[in-house]
Amino acid sequence: MSDLKTVLQACPLLAGLPDAGFAEAEALARWRHFRAGEPIYDKGSMQSSLCVIADGTVRISSVNSEGREATLIIFGTAAWFGDTVFSPGTPRVYGATAHDDTTIVEMPGEGFRQLLARYPEAYPVALDLVSRRLWSAMSIIADDALRGIEARIGRRLLFLAQIQGHGETHPRPVTFRLTREHIANMMGMTRQGVHRVIKAFEKEGLLKLDYGRITVTDPATLQAYLDHLPD
Repeated sequence: MSDLKTVLQACPLLAGLPDAGFAEAEALARWRHFRAGEPIYDKGSMQSSLCVIADGTVRISSVNSEGREATLIIFGTAAWFGDTVFSPGTPRVYGATAHDDTTIVEMPGEGFRQLLARYPEAYPVALDLVSRRLWSAMSIIADDALRGIEARIGRRLLFLAQIQGHGETHPRPVTFRLTREHIANMMGMTRQGVHRVIKAFEKEGLLKLDYGRITVTDPATLQAYLDHLPD
């Protein structure tokens, strides 16, 4: 397992911290381990913390009054999550669950906010990443309203690939633990409709399917392919 400092330095949200800031972050952080399917925190809880994934994947979801879960996003190694870390005193908007056996590094929200106050040079990096997530969320809303099924699924997979690649679209393969059922749940589609599009992408060489995993073989090529699809 990686040490605390290595995990924290791999997190893009903390990239603006100087060495002294990382030393303070390491002193604040702690390891937490979860089995697959175990809740990390529930929707509505008042806890405020920054979580960085050291190993495994985390599913962010919402559950309705009847207990039906809708998957919103799945984060992988080095990704950060914690939807109230910048908004203390507000309840969690979504729940977080270990998608498979997962280890995270957790930092108290108040400690993280004080750290940024002591090292304001880290703010531009953090603000940029939060803004990118907001833009991505708005793009997903626009996709759902304006685009066809192929473009919607392709752009959601590209978004997941960008999350794993720290927000960049690059030519390197990106693999994440995701099934067609997960995609269908995430997008409110049928499994059959998702399967048809995924197989078409695979035939084009844009994806590689393995048991329980999808590899975007070249995110930049997928981006170019989607850019040429009709709206």
